[in-house]
Amino acid sequence: MEISAELVKKLREITDCGFMDCKKALQETNGNMEEALTYLRRKGVAVAHKRAGRATSEGAVWALLAPDETTGVLLEVNCESDFVAKTEAFQEFGAALAAQIAATPVGAMSSPGDVEQLLSQPWQQQPHLSVAEYLTEVIGKIGENIRVRRFVRYHGCGLVAAYIHHGAKIGVLLELGIEKPTLAAKVLAKDLAMQVAATNPLAIAREELNPAVVAKEVAIFEAQARESGKPEKIIERMVTGRLAKFYQEVCLLEQPFVKNPELTVSQLLKENGKACGGELKIQRFARYQVGAD
Repeated sequence: MEISAELVKKLREITDCGFMDCKKALQETNGNMEEALTYLRRKGVAVAHKRAGRATSEGAVWALLAPDETTGVLLEVNCESDFVAKTEAFQEFGAALAAQIAATPVGAMSSPGDVEQLLSQPWQQQPHLSVAEYLTEVIGKIGENIRVRRFVRYHGCGLVAAYIHHGAKIGVLLELGIEKPTLAAKVLAKDLAMQVAATNPLAIAREELNPAVVAKEVAIFEAQARESGKPEKIIERMVTGRLAKFYQEVCLLEQPFVKNPELTVSQLLKENGKACGGELKIQRFARYQVGAD
């Protein structure tokens, strides 16, 4: 059957697939548009299956805040190459997926708790497809393996701030506990999100650190101190001092504030309490770096 250029153009406008792919799909289905769409979808499945085993060490991070800044989403999606991570199709998929996570009512049966649940949701822009099925079409269109790696959503416990570092390789979502979100509090929350992006703390406070991580550091400090050959009491002081420095590096509250190193983050929160309308407390944070744990 002879396939007109106009019919091919129409299918391309619907699918964004290549000219030859659309022409072949129409030829294989005798010009039936619906069957051609199914054909291309199946082809996308084949491409996705072929790509599924490929490493996805590149990608991007998206952050999305609700207008009242009490709800926020942080999302990481991975792909094979940095080139694809910058393409319009990849960026549009990530932004739309972040918006879908944010739009799902909190506490609803359909509210995604993990990536597996998210992938099984209907794709809001085309509800006849699941997120996984739509992703398969995107993979077929782009020609690279794409993986939704992780996401987090904060809601209902305070003021939420987000920060995406230049290049969208690092993103942070931070929740600041406060009774009345003021403009000063919003500025502070954004500064704290930038602090997390820059310093990569392991926890908010030392009490939240994994005991195994602390024990490992203590063992290293003790071994280093004993090499000095100094008395046991001196060794104990050396270990205590090095452990204190470790806490200053990895605990957000004990870190020097990046915009004013003379203040710790803890001191910053106390000093800004009045200006922000009351006691300030960092409730939680998430920091995603593409390809990192």
